[in-house]
Amino acid sequence: MNPTLLAPSLLAADHAHLAAGLIEVEQAGLEWLHVDIMDGHFAPNLTFGPQVVAALRKRSSLFFDTHLMLENPIPLLRPFAEAGSSLISIHIEPDFDQKAALGKIRELGCQTGIVLNPDTPVEAIRPFLSEVDLVLLMTVQPGFGGQSFREDVLPKIQQVHTWRAEARLRFRIEVDGGVDPRTAPLCLKAGADTLVAGTAFFKPTGREALLTAVLG
Repeated sequence: MNPTLLAPSLLAADHAHLAAGLIEVEQAGLEWLHVDIMDGHFAPNLTFGPQVVAALRKRSSLFFDTHLMLENPIPLLRPFAEAGSSLISIHIEPDFDQKAALGKIRELGCQTGIVLNPDTPVEAIRPFLSEVDLVLLMTVQPGFGGQSFREDVLPKIQQVHTWRAEARLRFRIEVDGGVDPRTAPLCLKAGADTLVAGTAFFKPTGREALLTAVLG
């Protein structure tokens, strides 16, 4: 059993004071920071580049959980690894060689992750389960924070949890999108052990309720 983790999403922090967001995560006693990278093509938004990750790495020893929402992440794997990413996740949906990309991520010294969008059949990621350290199931469509949680993804979480147990694998099951004090217990009950929360963590009120819902 993996210990339960909460990974606040940098996307919801104050972009004018990102270093302050790191401090908030550390002061909450958390170990992971989720970093959403979007290219404006695969996901309809632009966020952070490797330079931002490198600048933040100088300020923190947090585990940087870097989520690449890119049409073709392969050319940027080395820059994000060298910037200080601890784990790099790639999506199953775009047309590139995911197997080669996962191998490259590991070669670069980072942990590996595979990501599934809400409308993608869960079977798409099954061939990669033995090659990853983390499976990320999106419970919103990638692009923007603050979207509503899609409960139709819960059976997919349960299915990945079942596959993990059957194969005796140890990868983490992460959920991202609309995670708050109400939805976090649903994800944990379905088999997730790592939850990404943006708005619910960085908004002025409600953080304690979120921490209690996820970590007890």
